[in-house]
Amino acid sequence: MDASDHGDDSRARPPAPRSGLRAAPGKRPPPGPTRPEFWRSPLRGPWLTSVFGLILLGGIIVLFVTGLLSYVAYNPGLSPVNDTKTDVGWLDFYLFSWPTSPSWLYRLTQGVHVTLGIVLIPVLLAKLWSVIPKLFTWPPLRSPSHAIERLSLLLLVGGALFEFVTGILDTQLHYIFPGSFYTLHFYGAWVFIGAFVVHIAFRIPVMWRALRNRRLRTELRTPLARTEPEPSDEGTGLVSPRPAPATMSRRGALGMVGAGSLVLLAVTAGQSIGGSLRGTALLAPHGRDPGPGPNGFQINKTAAGVGIRARDISDAWRLTVRTEGREMVLTREQVLELPQHTAALPIACVEGWSTGEQQWSGVRLATLAALVGLRGSPPGVFVESAQRSGSFRSAALRDNQVRDSESLLALRVNGADLSPDHGYPARIIVPANPGVHNTKWVTRLTFGATS
Repeated sequence: MDASDHGDDSRARPPAPRSGLRAAPGKRPPPGPTRPEFWRSPLRGPWLTSVFGLILLGGIIVLFVTGLLSYVAYNPGLSPVNDTKTDVGWLDFYLFSWPTSPSWLYRLTQGVHVTLGIVLIPVLLAKLWSVIPKLFTWPPLRSPSHAIERLSLLLLVGGALFEFVTGILDTQLHYIFPGSFYTLHFYGAWVFIGAFVVHIAFRIPVMWRALRNRRLRTELRTPLARTEPEPSDEGTGLVSPRPAPATMSRRGALGMVGAGSLVLLAVTAGQSIGGSLRGTALLAPHGRDPGPGPNGFQINKTAAGVGIRARDISDAWRLTVRTEGREMVLTREQVLELPQHTAALPIACVEGWSTGEQQWSGVRLATLAALVGLRGSPPGVFVESAQRSGSFRSAALRDNQVRDSESLLALRVNGADLSPDHGYPARIIVPANPGVHNTKWVTRLTFGATS
């Protein structure tokens, strides 16, 4: 952030303020980052840290809420089919039936979650830079209460880095961590938010006092030539006792962080908005666009990539529709002879990308339920696929999803037959449903069962 850290500049400098990191007499810290004078940037102080903290406070609340909503949308109660996460016990206290209206709901919540998470990266890094002297406090543990504080700080910093890193890897479809991303990210979020709440409870008074003591408008008008260290605030340990001359103003620091966030917004948001802006989404996973034409919109998995064979989608394909005590087997031609309906729906995925609205046509799930005697209010359905490898070879849908008039077993998209990569001969499409549960290459529907 500021180039003056660790420097030894002999030029005139402001008088050294007192620091809250002073070691006890006779217990001089070892050389290096444990000594307060090691950190020499004159920009560090309660005010700058509080500005970054206030931005993160609002952003993290939005990230946490949209993350919880993503968990709800995956219908984890329909376990073990929608086995995106393990049994989380009492942490599922807030679950509810995810609605199908408005149809763009998941596209919005997950798009905000992913885009905001990426946009906040410069703010998070700046915040960590501003408080890094606190991570090297000496002695490391002074008392039991100090040990608890240090542990909460470790969970806070470690949890933030873990959540941001795993989230970014997920957006790029790089699952290099052990176990399920969903399980790791979910539990990591709760560990982080617990430490975050504790931290905020103790730091809000300090942040409020620091923001009141210095006005943002004044700092934005202060050039480099008049940039001076903040007055020492005993106990924060952020103000250097031996500051170097400033090489950047606080206005410049805030501008640099803001510019970084705006650049990330510009190269990220297009993947959720779609349309002509998709070309601006430079950070979206590449190589997932099947090309032009009616089926020319993004996919995550190809037919070949999940083991779909030619005979699985040939004329020999059959759709089995069943419930307890009754079963029907239909060819694709017979499915096409049923009443066809069209729905304009997007596909939105947990990685934050969306296809935008496509024109899907096919048979309503409620119509297929009626074929096996389930009229009026059909129950949920267990969907099975011809997919042979990878996860999500099946999915379960709730009764409200089955009843929605826009929930289809789709056979065509944008006026053309589905391509193999988009699920030919038939796929599920349900409004506001995470893309991974819009099962492709469907072979069997079992109504009244979720496993």
